[in-house]
Amino acid sequence: MAAMASSSSSSNFFFIFFLVLCLKITAKKTYIVQMKHQDKPLSFETHHDWHSSSLQSLTDSPPESLLYSYTEAFNGFAASLNEEQAESLSKSESILGVYEDTVYTLHTTRSPQFLGLDADLGLWATGGSTQASEDVIIGVLDTGVWPESKSFDDSGMPEIPSKWRGECESGPDFGPKFCNKKLIGARSFSKGYRMAIGGGINKKPKEIDSPRDKDGHGTHTASTAAGSHVANASLLGYASGIARGMATRARVAAYKVCWETGCFGSDILAGMDRAIRDGVDVLSVSLGGRLAPYYRDTIALGAFAAVEKGIFVSCSAGNSGPTRATLANVAPWIMTVGAGTLDRDFPAYAVLGNKIRYNGVSLYSGRGIGKKPIGLVYNKDNNTFGNLCLPGSLKPASVRGKIVVCDRGTNARVEKGGVVRDAGGVGMILANTPDSGEELVADSHLLPAVAVGRKTGDLIRKYAQSNPNPTAKLVFGGTVLNVRPSPVVAAFSSRGPNMVTPQILKPDVIGPGVNILAAWSEAIGPTGLVKDTRKTKFNIVSGTSMSCPHISGLAALLKAAHPDWSPSAIKSALVTTAYTRDNTNSSLRDAADGSLSNPWVHGAGHVDPQKALSPGLIYDITTKQYISFLCSLGYTIDQVKTIVKRPNITCSNRFKDPGELNYPSFSVLFGDKRVVRYTRELTNVSPARSIYKVAVDGPSSVGISVRPRTLVFRHIGEKKRYSVIFVAKRTRRGSTARSEYGSIVWGNAQHQVKSPVTFSWTFL
Repeated sequence: MAAMASSSSSSNFFFIFFLVLCLKITAKKTYIVQMKHQDKPLSFETHHDWHSSSLQSLTDSPPESLLYSYTEAFNGFAASLNEEQAESLSKSESILGVYEDTVYTLHTTRSPQFLGLDADLGLWATGGSTQASEDVIIGVLDTGVWPESKSFDDSGMPEIPSKWRGECESGPDFGPKFCNKKLIGARSFSKGYRMAIGGGINKKPKEIDSPRDKDGHGTHTASTAAGSHVANASLLGYASGIARGMATRARVAAYKVCWETGCFGSDILAGMDRAIRDGVDVLSVSLGGRLAPYYRDTIALGAFAAVEKGIFVSCSAGNSGPTRATLANVAPWIMTVGAGTLDRDFPAYAVLGNKIRYNGVSLYSGRGIGKKPIGLVYNKDNNTFGNLCLPGSLKPASVRGKIVVCDRGTNARVEKGGVVRDAGGVGMILANTPDSGEELVADSHLLPAVAVGRKTGDLIRKYAQSNPNPTAKLVFGGTVLNVRPSPVVAAFSSRGPNMVTPQILKPDVIGPGVNILAAWSEAIGPTGLVKDTRKTKFNIVSGTSMSCPHISGLAALLKAAHPDWSPSAIKSALVTTAYTRDNTNSSLRDAADGSLSNPWVHGAGHVDPQKALSPGLIYDITTKQYISFLCSLGYTIDQVKTIVKRPNITCSNRFKDPGELNYPSFSVLFGDKRVVRYTRELTNVSPARSIYKVAVDGPSSVGISVRPRTLVFRHIGEKKRYSVIFVAKRTRRGSTARSEYGSIVWGNAQHQVKSPVTFSWTFL
């Protein structure tokens, strides 16, 4: 009997092993396949035909396995394959690589005035670039668009530029009638998403396959970049006034690549591919994923193709701050944007029973809880996580009729309020922890709620736990302008160094990204929660997702003012004119702990569009220079070809150091070296016969020498080179101060062309 049982057990094991093996072989995933573009036989009329034929002949896959055929952003296709088929494809000589699809996530109006873009004031009005921006098209890759928003009103707009080759996609809840002379195109890309949720591309997804925005994020970013003027805009009374985008006369094209479960690389690449073909001038991408080599980074791949065709690409840096080295979208051809605050705030106060009033923020707009103090409770119980106010963690008997202190973290801030309300609580104090520091982000809570910083939160927690009968009341202060200091770098804004290429300083700049008012989808409430049944045409949201489209809109204005400028020239103008002092004339501060910020946090500083319009000098970069940069990274020729999409690359001209790229900032990594030497080239965009002298600032531990120290430009467009030598005076190994900072400024009476410099002795 024992022998029989053993035999049966063994049979079951092999059956299960065989079943798992079969499932592994038959289970299909989305793969992105890189082809040798030049190998297409003449017998195929199009690359799509070649891709389809290659897929079927090498894998015996049905025609519907081909999800996308890319021709602009990437040389290759996306297909639904099992592991065995993917392995078979990878062995073909005409294929450079086969990669499994990756998922990316979203990086979730006073800002025009704060940036100096008033409609009747300044260089933008007198320079003609506002009208010229009517020919500039901003492509927004996001969650789609709510076309009925007044932010996309086309009153007074001229005919659509003839260069536009896009369309307004038809769907169950969308169609050409929803587009106009402002919102000139809308498309959706969902094949990667549909494959990821199971059932293949023919399975009907939960979300309707159309460009309509059911999330709100895409409408918010698109209107921030280029929304029309809308009077009497507000979020339930907060931030009331005129809402407008950065480039109010620019056109918008929406590409929906993000769905309820994320943004899939195959769909993003399809959106970028189509946007390039459609004729956009700027790509705004407020999403990102894990760091990867550039040849494996979907956004970096598509962005390179776009930049090579003269399209400026702006991407969000990520919301993983204040932790060091958390950046996304770090490719040097991308404008990587961090987030800062505006000079507008939404104050609210928690007044405790001991008569002490603590400052906070809130966007709560409903009925208050009266003027009398009521019970206060803080559920610090490690077994139930009641301090975090997670779903199901609060006991109604202990919170009913009281204000609940909730620690920030783990679940969404607004969800905590819903948990408190469901348990019978009548108010919430959302208290920061060390992870979120002193940063305050206002939310449109479902119940009366005030958010406070970590230090204040500690005092309130102590009071709630030590007082035998703790009480509190909540007071809401509405909208306050001219807040000082501002801007302040948002604590959530992701920080450097750049972990893919530490010799390239990222982020590039910061822009407004905290409490930004912009258009919203009426398919969802302002909190995004299912239980939030409120509808609003505008919402106030924070994130580098919000700062990215600010820079996208500014790039559109610069493109209109200077049609001949390359994407790297526009980036240079924004970087070298950025400022690093707030409205109290102090150095920029970090909201995480109130300390002074630095270039790993804010890049070159906060954008200044007025100065960027006339930067004096620019650092331009050609495709050839980007290739030399890529070759310096130790990539194989095939890996470089994956990015550049050219067959005849040899890497015969490679930089000795990636930092030799003609970038408008410096990131000096000494490592085992004591001396680092770089050469830069400046192009004159100021008047002829302009003279610039250099000014250098740096730490005592580094010697900086620039030659020549004076540049004389006889003509507009003339180029001049200079070299800079950085010498580490002493080793910093084992030191806790791993980074130091400086700057190189070329200046005259009219212009200050400033490049930030960071110094590191170790990789991290």
